[in-house]
Amino acid sequence: MNAKQRKTLKEIFQNPVKSSVLWSDIENLFKAYNAHIEEGRGSKVCIMLNGVVAVFHRPHPQKETDKGALKSVRHFLINAGVRYDEI
Repeated sequence: MNAKQRKTLKEIFQNPVKSSVLWSDIENLFKAYNAHIEEGRGSKVCIMLNGVVAVFHRPHPQKETDKGALKSVRHFLINAGVRYDEI
């Protein structure tokens, strides 16, 4: 995991929840964990990591992920066994 991916992970687990995390950085983080990313219809993207599956919608037209989606990403990572304090 590179420094940018560690920064993204920190931002995901930060409180209060940020509203300026780029979705492309989140997808890059998923790739660092060797998650399987599958394109869905429209803006849907299916992420499979450590046996846990989640479907997210890429934000559009903006590039930043909103707070609710970021909380969902955090919950997904926790369920998949990812912890910020372990990096």
